[in-house]
Amino acid sequence: MYEILMIAFLVVALVLIGFIMLQQGKGADMGASFGSGASNTVFGSSGSGNFLTRATAGLAVVFFILSLVLGNLSTSTDESSNDFSDLSVPAEEQELPPADDKSESESEVPPID
Repeated sequence: MYEILMIAFLVVALVLIGFIMLQQGKGADMGASFGSGASNTVFGSSGSGNFLTRATAGLAVVFFILSLVLGNLSTSTDESSNDFSDLSVPAEEQELPPADDKSESESEVPPID
């Protein structure tokens, strides 16, 4: 399930990037209003802006929903797979400093007078 959602997430992200790159900026509206090649566009003179705007908004909503679902699925997976305790060195293999056999009275620190 997670893999299918991840593939859908990547496809939606790529299509969203493509739709954003296809849109014209605000400065291009002035030239299109005087008829400079607007009849040669695929969607007509005003259809491309409306279609691309709605498609971009819809894809953005799907993108955010998939982001939330994938984030929720990735945090609610098996706890042992995300636990790093298996990476720690077992107690038998840890190097410990040698134990001192001295009593507290034989310590190297002189007593304070």
